[in-house]
Amino acid sequence: MSQKPSILIVGAGAIGSFYGAILKKAGCSVSLVLRSDYEAVRAHGVRITSPFGDLSFKPDRVYRDGDLPGAAPDFLILCVKVLPGVDRVAMIAPWMGEKTCLVLIENGLDIERELAEAYPRHPLISCLAFAAVSRVAPGVVEHTAFGRLVMGLYLQGIDEHCELLSQQFEEGGINVDLTERVVGERWRKCLWNTSFNPLSVIANGADTRTIMETEGGEELMRAIIREVMEVAAADGYPMDAALIDKNIESTRKMPAYKNSMALDYLNNRPIEREAVLGNVVAIARHHGVPVPHLNMMLVTLKMRAALAGQD
Repeated sequence: MSQKPSILIVGAGAIGSFYGAILKKAGCSVSLVLRSDYEAVRAHGVRITSPFGDLSFKPDRVYRDGDLPGAAPDFLILCVKVLPGVDRVAMIAPWMGEKTCLVLIENGLDIERELAEAYPRHPLISCLAFAAVSRVAPGVVEHTAFGRLVMGLYLQGIDEHCELLSQQFEEGGINVDLTERVVGERWRKCLWNTSFNPLSVIANGADTRTIMETEGGEELMRAIIREVMEVAAADGYPMDAALIDKNIESTRKMPAYKNSMALDYLNNRPIEREAVLGNVVAIARHHGVPVPHLNMMLVTLKMRAALAGQD
């Protein structure tokens, strides 16, 4: 592998575009596989506004979904939403070379298993993104806060692929925390995502400020986060109760932010209900942990989907 690895991003929406920009800034070759934004990005590149400055960039190559690459990348970064009916294994098959390292920057819990089983000889890096970033138009992304990544090998460990990729992100201006236990870190991320994302949909696309400043909002969020923490502990990943305060305090410091699930709902797109919430509830049932708030959110979202003809 060369010192500056080649990167292919499959699913270059808000998250994929943002982290692609960071890798491009670090001097990597960055190519994108796109669906709806292909024409806009091919013509104008990716335009990104950010507190970090103008992160706009021109990808080295732009592919349509279904095209074939001229050469396999060193790292294939998968950033598509984990939705029912989306065959991620088939999606990446044309792009995986013999020595390609697969990287996931996706939300949810227990989302790596099918890919690890499909590509057992390839290293699989699982990443958690802590970034407030939104796609606001074709090929146009707005980054408002944060950007840190947590990464490690699935199921556990750190290898030279993790170290090389983290170095590129850091050279591009992003802080990266390498972890030996990435599944435990996914549980930590679920404290926020599994709590705020589904509730924002139930509240008709509410932003973080509305959720936190509505009377009873903070109390409700604390109760939901506490339930996620109890499920994680039963699954072998106990966490410090102080993380409840930390999540609440960091959310209060954010600008009014509509998370990706809220934006998907508002734009009549499918939401990552099972990956973010349903899998947590399923694990709770497996361990016999009562989760009334989580279950209420899951059932309510299923009702919404049924009314919309999405289930």
